[in-house]
Amino acid sequence: MTYTSPWMTPELDGFRDAVRRFVATEIAPHQDTWRKQQHVDRALWRRAGELGILLADIPDAYGGSGGSFAHQSVVFEELAYAGDTAFGIHVHAIVAHYLLNQGTEEQKQTYLPKLASGEMVAAIAMSEPGAGSDLKGIRTTALREGDSYVLNGSKIFISNGYLADLILMVAKTEPQAGAKGVSLLLLETRDCAGFKVGRILDKLGQKGQDTCELFFDNVRVPLQNVLGGVEGRGFAQLMNELPYERTILGVSGVASIERALQLTVEHARERRAFGQALLDMQNTRFVLAEIKTEATVARTFIDRCIVDMVEGRMDTVLASMAKYWISDLQCTVVDRCLQLFGGYGYMLEYPIAQMYADARVQRIYGGANEIMKEIIARSL
Repeated sequence: MTYTSPWMTPELDGFRDAVRRFVATEIAPHQDTWRKQQHVDRALWRRAGELGILLADIPDAYGGSGGSFAHQSVVFEELAYAGDTAFGIHVHAIVAHYLLNQGTEEQKQTYLPKLASGEMVAAIAMSEPGAGSDLKGIRTTALREGDSYVLNGSKIFISNGYLADLILMVAKTEPQAGAKGVSLLLLETRDCAGFKVGRILDKLGQKGQDTCELFFDNVRVPLQNVLGGVEGRGFAQLMNELPYERTILGVSGVASIERALQLTVEHARERRAFGQALLDMQNTRFVLAEIKTEATVARTFIDRCIVDMVEGRMDTVLASMAKYWISDLQCTVVDRCLQLFGGYGYMLEYPIAQMYADARVQRIYGGANEIMKEIIARSL
């Protein structure tokens, strides 16, 4: 019996078909090129905007497609099924939700339609050389001076950093006030004096994704560009929106697990050793049986999370569980699948090798898995 996710509908089936065709024609063929140049082509953002997949779960009143988190999950799944890790739509969608849920009406009207169309590419700048998962340790400051904040500092590991037109900045507007002194600012990068994009970082995997260092030297940000119109609320805003990001990582992780299983089953059917197909060997069958079971458990779990997101009841603890457990499982499954490919699995021309390199960061970004466990433990 074929399992169907409970949140899928005939309308979503049609949407999935459209997204799958777009991914097959506009994304999958260009992976090698994007890995070499370390970023996607800007034109891709416009084409995705025309199809309505950039902000699939943002209301149409703000230029989005008016769907739910289920629509956005379809997009994330199809990208993962195609093996794409270059198109930074995940971060783009996260910034959009900060705007939707935390921004002023003017900020929503100004930026969301441009993000939906692909006119602007969004990034979020949290991590610094001395502050990753510990957001209270950030040193970037945004101090009031006249009608502006003056932004100074640097950020690192910023996805979409090379192409970003709009950056959601995490900065200290009152450095001595601890968490209450953190604010989120909306920085437009075009013709922005004092803003500099550093090198695109050479990562272990996800090489087609532009991940950069960013530098801010007396960059001026208008006072009205503090997210929500009130400074000092940044830390609370981060805590409110991080579950969305972590659930996204779970959605992509499960789809990657399913892809790894499919690729390995196909290989095991075709590859012969000692006079028989790999799939005829008991060890292979048992390993794949275990992975199939784990994939099914992960699928039913993430489906529950997607339903909770759609119905507005996803909480921080469950999102942390999804992020940590699924990303751990993703790395384990891909490693076990690679082993069944033998020496071929170590060759980057085989998708399973690329998946191995791409998966490792899942346990780090979005909050390291050790932080996820601490969040879960506090709920006990």
